[in-house]
Amino acid sequence: MQNNDFSSLWIQGTTRTGKTTRLVQEFSKWVRQQLIQKQSKNYPQDTLTSAVLVLAANNNNRRKLADILASAVEGTYPVICKTPVGFITDEVVLFLPLLFDRLKIKAQFPLRLRPETEQELATQLWREEPDWETLITATGENRFVRQTLDLLQLAGASGVTAEVIPNILEQGMSSHAGESEIYYRMGELILNWRQWCLERGFLTYGIIYELYWRYLLPDPKYRQHLINRHQAIFADDTDDYPAIARDLFDLLLDQNTYGVFTYNRDGKIRLGLNADPDYLQGLAKKCLVIDKNEENNHYPLPITHYPNITHSPKTIDAIVNLVTETAYGIQIPSFIQSIQTISRAELLRSVADTVIKTVKEEAIRPEEIAIIAPGLDEIARYTLIEILSASGIAISPVNEQRPLISSPLVRALLTLMALVYPGIGRLVDRDAIAEMLTIFSHKKELGKSIAQIDPVRAGLIADYCYKIDREEQANLLPVESFPRWDRLGHQATNAYLEIAQWISNGKIQQRKQCYLTPAILISKAIAHFYETNYDLDYQTISALRELIETAQHFWEVDRRMRQNEPSLQTQAVTVAQFIKLLRRGTISANPRPTRQFRPQENSIALATIFQYRSLRTSHRWQFWLDAGSPLWDKGGAATLLGAPLFLKNWSGEAWTPEDEYEMDKQRLQRILRDLLNRVTEKVILCHSDLGVNGTEQMGPLLPLVQSSVQVSNTKKGGETHSLSSK
Repeated sequence: MQNNDFSSLWIQGTTRTGKTTRLVQEFSKWVRQQLIQKQSKNYPQDTLTSAVLVLAANNNNRRKLADILASAVEGTYPVICKTPVGFITDEVVLFLPLLFDRLKIKAQFPLRLRPETEQELATQLWREEPDWETLITATGENRFVRQTLDLLQLAGASGVTAEVIPNILEQGMSSHAGESEIYYRMGELILNWRQWCLERGFLTYGIIYELYWRYLLPDPKYRQHLINRHQAIFADDTDDYPAIARDLFDLLLDQNTYGVFTYNRDGKIRLGLNADPDYLQGLAKKCLVIDKNEENNHYPLPITHYPNITHSPKTIDAIVNLVTETAYGIQIPSFIQSIQTISRAELLRSVADTVIKTVKEEAIRPEEIAIIAPGLDEIARYTLIEILSASGIAISPVNEQRPLISSPLVRALLTLMALVYPGIGRLVDRDAIAEMLTIFSHKKELGKSIAQIDPVRAGLIADYCYKIDREEQANLLPVESFPRWDRLGHQATNAYLEIAQWISNGKIQQRKQCYLTPAILISKAIAHFYETNYDLDYQTISALRELIETAQHFWEVDRRMRQNEPSLQTQAVTVAQFIKLLRRGTISANPRPTRQFRPQENSIALATIFQYRSLRTSHRWQFWLDAGSPLWDKGGAATLLGAPLFLKNWSGEAWTPEDEYEMDKQRLQRILRDLLNRVTEKVILCHSDLGVNGTEQMGPLLPLVQSSVQVSNTKKGGETHSLSSK
């Protein structure tokens, strides 16, 4: 129960005004009181258990907040920090037995589907629909499936029943001929998918959200358990929480649970991705409101906390007005400068040269620089990494999620699977076999990993020694099948024989065990071919780890489906589906980083706007790449189809282009305020007249670019002019 000396707090303010710091202070104060109470009742110290619910917006913030809180109380109190979806998922898995009878489903341990597996299974299920080809005509299959599944997630996160999704879409979307029927069919597909998953014990994020708010949270037994378990809530960055999180908070606050919440009015990073910040802000009515902006104005921090005028609210307001209100006659401060070129290739080179010049002059350290873009294409990513790395300057893409299939070591393992398992030889070709032979033939020599079979010899072996029989079993023939095998050399020949023998043994094991799962095969291959023969870096280890975890998950799902449908399909077909799934590139090589989600030390941060804002950090210098891009005020991948219709404050009227324009405008204002509050010294706008596709760039930041002080980085008279930190 809440102590009378404590009133729940709602701490609001703009970026970097000390909201989280205040939350940590309140946590320390609450813990001290708990420890005093424990001591007064003579409880043994080892019986201390956590009675507090600590939440953070994403996994990166969760790890950081947990460390800060544990340090603040010097380890005297257990701190378990979760994200809202993490907490809800754990609760649904733990208390699902309460719902078996109510949902009329058989008792079985739930298995959570990954998004890529969810899409694969939903696609297979819905392809049986007689009008499937008609439904996917406008968008294509993959996009239609993803959008339909996202609707279930949006509805669940906002506390809307899945049954009314078609009505919401018809009411809120500008319908053309035939679209109402599509919305109705999407609703039917969602209900069929939900029931199909529940019967098999599968859980997706959308289903988890709905099970929680619709069935579990109203359950009297669960509510009492929840109230007994939590004496306090500490929730950071609630502007990124789903609407149903407020329902949870309301329940606890109404039972006198102590709460401390922080809210960033310039945040709302996940608005359009299940978050409902305006609805969460309603919690302020039940709390004592602390406005950090007003507090800082009355009790200003020492001048050392304001290293530059960039922290002046008036300055930021002027910049935002210039961009979003097309205000004229505004003097742009000198800390905003620009690099301008005609082509984008010139721009990337100019940006890299500027960074190199500045770092080499020791005006700034790499870790004090961030390069931020509305969208990072592979050309920009590769160019900047190559140029800066060649100059000895480290650059770390933030939360980089390259497709798993982009790793050569992963591709080699998939080729191996097609060789070991029967009937799927057609999935690999000569080039894949040659790549596998080169990758698997590496040996350590004098501390270096060297391929015993070079690409040329690997190609010759693949041409003459790779064969698919009538049963479509892929085979590696004896080396003598190559008429001039003597030209391969002793080293390459021995390496090939070793690889072929290992694969042959794998086939024998597969036939004997009948169910040698890919996870086991992959683990054995990694141990044999990679562990002692390669110096594996972090990225490669992450890719291999994710491959094993994906294989394990895929076969857990397959095993569960076979329990419900014993005559499902042969193992060969399942293996083929697994290989095809990875080749589509939907699985990331690093979806859940094991280390803290932040750039490496002594390296430049390279991120999209969404990634950088989610990181919640700051830098001395920010380079805004593609400042003239039209993507600066667009939600892009960070906005799901129909997301505004599932907000609690939706008017119920059709979503119009004017509404979209206003939402884009507000998003841009938040982005500008947030980014400008995260830079302490200088912003460099990086603009090229022509974009990556050769079209003229006329984005919303163009007035700011045109008003900024242009910095020349071109060579004149043999001298390169660059930016100065002074």
